[in-house]
Amino acid sequence: MMAPSVSFEFFPPKTVEAEASLWNTVERLAPLNPAFVSVTYGADGSTRERTHRVIERILKDTSLEPVPHLTCVGASRNDVNALADNYWKLGIRHLVALRGDPEGGAEANYVPHDDGYAYASDLVSGLLRCHPFELIVAAYPETHPQAVSAEADLENLRRKVDAGARRAITQFFFDNVVFLKFRDRVAAAGIDVEIIPGILPVTNYKTLVRFANLCGTSLPQSLADIFFGLDDDPTTRQQIAAHVAVSQAEALGREGVRNFHFYTLNRADLSYTVCHALGVRGIT
Repeated sequence: MMAPSVSFEFFPPKTVEAEASLWNTVERLAPLNPAFVSVTYGADGSTRERTHRVIERILKDTSLEPVPHLTCVGASRNDVNALADNYWKLGIRHLVALRGDPEGGAEANYVPHDDGYAYASDLVSGLLRCHPFELIVAAYPETHPQAVSAEADLENLRRKVDAGARRAITQFFFDNVVFLKFRDRVAAAGIDVEIIPGILPVTNYKTLVRFANLCGTSLPQSLADIFFGLDDDPTTRQQIAAHVAVSQAEALGREGVRNFHFYTLNRADLSYTVCHALGVRGIT
């Protein structure tokens, strides 16, 4: 079977130590020749400048294609448009366009900026009025935590695609049936967009539980069982984590999935191991 195409997500570091970890991760994963690497904002858009610096360094020091995240949160339309103009001048042609979470996180009440883009569909339209970017948006196989229903969430995805989004990356999930049913629902609704599964290799199960609770991701009992008793055994935990992610991706591959987006948490080893096992060898 042909090796899949992969992409990676990074986040802007807050400390000197975290910055060193990020660039070690970038250096380790770059030879895998990912389709692109995305760089996040903070939940409330507060890391805008750090995100921009990471993008500039990736452009300057690597051959990778960086894809910045842009959100509606905490910024006027003029501010967002100015940032988009700057990215275009730097040679950026792809963006991840998101509503973004308020400062209190995904469960906090979201209030649009008085002079900003209200929602991701508005942001997509606005960015495309600025420049002909190829835009990626978010999709939620288990429904966004603030959506009133799965049907409403699907209609929100439709609005983003109708506004001009070309691809969608999912929130992480661990039950492939959930993803496959979601993919079928998207197709049945006539929403013409590529759905790229987001894969989160598990570095720490207790941390994963917290992440999952925040974003509404279900965790199969089998996942809890396989990590049980490994809190103080990082070596075995790492091996199990790689096995879980490889198995998940291989099963999705048998369902026709050819592109995967890895949430790296700015750590290289697990994502590199999983990609190698999937046949992604990159530059030799």
